[in-house]
Amino acid sequence: MKFKIYRCNCRKTWSIQNRKSKVNAGTLLLNASWKAELKPERKSNPKGFVTTNGDTGIIFNPDSQLVEQFIKVKKLIYDKNKVDFNVKQGECLYFAEDGTCYILKKGHK
Repeated sequence: MKFKIYRCNCRKTWSIQNRKSKVNAGTLLLNASWKAELKPERKSNPKGFVTTNGDTGIIFNPDSQLVEQFIKVKKLIYDKNKVDFNVKQGECLYFAEDGTCYILKKGHK
């Protein structure tokens, strides 16, 4: 099943949604392959979000020791005006509490 992950700025949380359920979390670790999905053709509210298949790699509110096992490579940036991401796919992401999303690489610093 496909999961969509996006930022809910009104609540300052990350939303994880599939067609059956929706969950909010302050932080999120995605230790699975992901793709950027864009909906620029929507007239009222064009959107971009991250998708992953299956929930096996989604970790809600991970502790800092778990996150420290990864190296932050760079930020995943969503351009709201162009409805585009700077990176289209990858393996690991960390969705921080402040709304920043980091592309991660497995391994120690």
